Amino acid sequence: MSEVTLTFADGAEHVLAVEAGQNVLDAGLAAGLPLLHQCRSGSCSSCLARLTSGHAEHRAGASSSLTPSEKAEGLRLLCMTEAQGGCSFSLGYDSKVGETKPVVAQSFVNAVERVAADVVRLELELAEGSWMTFRPGQFINVTVPGTDVVRSYSMATTPADLPRIELFIRLLPGGVMSDWLENRAAVDDVVTIEGPFGAFFLKDKVKAPHVMIAGGTGLAPMLSMIDTIRATPGKKPPVLLSFGCQTPEGLFALDRLELRGHWLPGLETRLSVDRGTCESARTGNPVAAITADDALPPDAVAYLCGPPGMIAAARAHLEALGLSSENIFAEHFTASGA
Repeated sequence: MSEVTLTFADGAEHVLAVEAGQNVLDAGLAAGLPLLHQCRSGSCSSCLARLTSGHAEHRAGASSSLTPSEKAEGLRLLCMTEAQGGCSFSLGYDSKVGETKPVVAQSFVNAVERVAADVVRLELELAEGSWMTFRPGQFINVTVPGTDVVRSYSMATTPADLPRIELFIRLLPGGVMSDWLENRAAVDDVVTIEGPFGAFFLKDKVKAPHVMIAGGTGLAPMLSMIDTIRATPGKKPPVLLSFGCQTPEGLFALDRLELRGHWLPGLETRLSVDRGTCESARTGNPVAAITADDALPPDAVAYLCGPPGMIAAARAHLEALGLSSENIFAEHFTASGA
């Protein structure tokens, strides 16, 4: 039996007795703690926490969405983590956040639109009698109509836009969701969704500069965050968004980014493409577009969303520029089945 202390961002602290072989998430949920979680298999990162003292490791042989560098920094997925004696974890969200429980809801398709070579915009509207709320940056699970296949996508819209929900979905060869979007999806189709999920969301009342690095459809949660910042009363923090795709044909939502630059004077957007040429974008990856010349203060808050390789590179790069690792928040894209 190990004594494990969990501390939420609002200072609420709970001490758990975790049995040998039991993961910390299960022990916390059994004790009634409001812990964010979803897949319970190490792939979604919803139960992310930071080990602040003691020893605790992911169980032997378990795979997870965390990179080796993130583990080295003390990040753990509680669903995979077994305590090795007394230890403590900090959680990047208030104790009230986990009280919002995921719900299953019905929605209707409002629009299906190809917005880039491999990206579709899917607009849903919650059906009458269905409701959910979420925090900007979180994601929902979508059941592909006519199947039992479930895929996860971040909302590009804000809670204020409900009942309308907008998703940006990358088309994958042979993908079940991709096949439906390209060949069968139609306005008024019924779609089952569940959420919200995820510990990746905009932090409240942070006035320090915000850095956002998005790869491909990782732009979706950044749009939700930016629109929320714009609508929040009071002084806005400066926001530096670096958005990149593999080719110019993959870029999307450029018109809305330009519009938001007019609405939010403190927003600066940088575009990158890995290969090819584009008049409005630099050649390279979105991580390298952030440089020492930006003079980011140590208390700047960074949000990263994209594939694991980009996340790992961005963490290392931003820490080298002086950002605190505790102020860097990430959502990984993990490969789905066909």
